[in-house]
Amino acid sequence: MSNPIAIEGWNHVYSGKVRDLYESIDPALSHVILVVASDRVSAFDHVLEPAIPGKGVHLTTLTNWWFDRLGVPNHIDNSVAVPAVVAGRATVAKKLEMFPIECVVRGYISGSGWKEYQESQTICGIKLPEGLTFGSKLPEPIFTPAFKAELGEHDENITFERVVELIGEAHATELRDLSITIFNRASALAEKAGLILADTKFEFGTDPSNGVTTLGDEVLTPDSSRFWARSAWDHGERKDSFDKQIVRNWLADNWDQTGEPPVLPAEIVQQTAEKYTELVERLTSAVA
Repeated sequence: MSNPIAIEGWNHVYSGKVRDLYESIDPALSHVILVVASDRVSAFDHVLEPAIPGKGVHLTTLTNWWFDRLGVPNHIDNSVAVPAVVAGRATVAKKLEMFPIECVVRGYISGSGWKEYQESQTICGIKLPEGLTFGSKLPEPIFTPAFKAELGEHDENITFERVVELIGEAHATELRDLSITIFNRASALAEKAGLILADTKFEFGTDPSNGVTTLGDEVLTPDSSRFWARSAWDHGERKDSFDKQIVRNWLADNWDQTGEPPVLPAEIVQQTAEKYTELVERLTSAVA
């Protein structure tokens, strides 16, 4: 994995699979953090080589685009300028007291939810109707949270009752209701672009300056969400999503998940980059 770049006036403090975090050397800016989205791509808990050109810009562009349209408090701090060296792929964000919950909302059945449904007709303890197939629309969106694991560990799907135990009933109810509200708003906007929002995940924290529950991290990007073309779904195609599924599929066919993953072929990198680009263009050109 490439080293994070040096940014004048900011100290690198952490790198995740995709994002690099920096704190300002100015004590007056101790309440914010610089979030830089890299072009790194990960799958099956490994960062892969090579990176996907333009990915960091696309993630940041879409997140900011959604923040402008969702109508809920978010973590962006517009009073501090993004350094020029990372302009377009970085955000200056308020430091939030994050909840240890991945707020997953599913409107259609796919991914790990499909696996669980096949075994028990439930997702995270929620009983679902019989006869659903992969990609079926659910009767209504459902909140299927996960507990955020330590770095290197897998997030754990949990029930709503477990969320109550972890953060209290008031916060649990607020996060569930906020998540479903945002999902419904985003779904309506995606429909205007001929897209289906199948599922997504949100992360929230408390803004220490005012105690308000605030939407943070990335939102509704190809890394955190599953989008399908409505036209393809109507014709029965349920697996061609606008994200890194191309990478996952290639790895599944060419790697047994032992040792280090193989280098991605150029055509897989290009196809993935094109999917990210197409999603950004479809959304931003179709929705004012």
